[in-house]
Amino acid sequence: MSAAQGKNSIAEQLAFAKEQLKDSDSAATDSRLLMCQVLQCNTVYLMTWPEKPLDAAQLRAFEHLVEKRKQGHPVAYLLGYRDFWSLRLQVSPATLIPRPETELLVETALDLPLNNEANVLDLGTGTGAIALALASEKPDWQVAGIDKNADAVALAKQNGQANKLPHVRFTQSDWFSNLSAASFDLIVSNPPYVEQSSVYLQQGDVRFEPASALTSGEDGLDDIRFIIPNAIEYLAPNAWLVFEHGHLQAQGVQALLRENSFEQVRSVSDLNGHPRVTLGCYKA
Repeated sequence: MSAAQGKNSIAEQLAFAKEQLKDSDSAATDSRLLMCQVLQCNTVYLMTWPEKPLDAAQLRAFEHLVEKRKQGHPVAYLLGYRDFWSLRLQVSPATLIPRPETELLVETALDLPLNNEANVLDLGTGTGAIALALASEKPDWQVAGIDKNADAVALAKQNGQANKLPHVRFTQSDWFSNLSAASFDLIVSNPPYVEQSSVYLQQGDVRFEPASALTSGEDGLDDIRFIIPNAIEYLAPNAWLVFEHGHLQAQGVQALLRENSFEQVRSVSDLNGHPRVTLGCYKA
């Protein structure tokens, strides 16, 4: 259905897109987001002017985006951004797309008893989502983010500038390999934690995301297994280490923390009751 058939109003094209994307549980939302991208408007505009026609260029652009989405391409990559916390973050295929469930990690970190000028590190920062969210809430914290992917680091820096948080420092480092000596009061990480044979990798958006940012060995815990003992060297006394992980991995992560002398080890559950964040305090 296209302009040649006269079906070129906003409402008619949204209905067309919703039908094309009917296999998705977010067809209506995706259609509106893609339309707003083409028209450079907000969703209120779509509801206010449903009969407004698209011109030929807009129609082609919209149909192209709908076809891409139908093939499975993530909406965030098609839009070029994803909203996270109170921020709008640029995204690219070089990084994972920030997900709402990661806000639980941010909330957990913000609830910790840290001083007003805490030194904080985000391991595997990607778009910079966690580091920037923390810095937006705690402007006196000294926040840094590292990632082994140079493109991710560049993107995180852009997001810091765009969200008026240029003081957050982003550098390239494969975990701790390029990290200068520092003493952090808090280290947070949303590391790769998907089992390398997981069927999840063949579903939805993750098919288009970098596998290196998703998988971590047979049980998904290889990176966490590496991070915990190596993080100790960079933690101040009474500092915290906080991870996001899969909903079946809490016991494994807790055990790894306790094996490395962390105390006050506990997990935090999401709104569905699944433990998704685990943390511990290193007394040193």
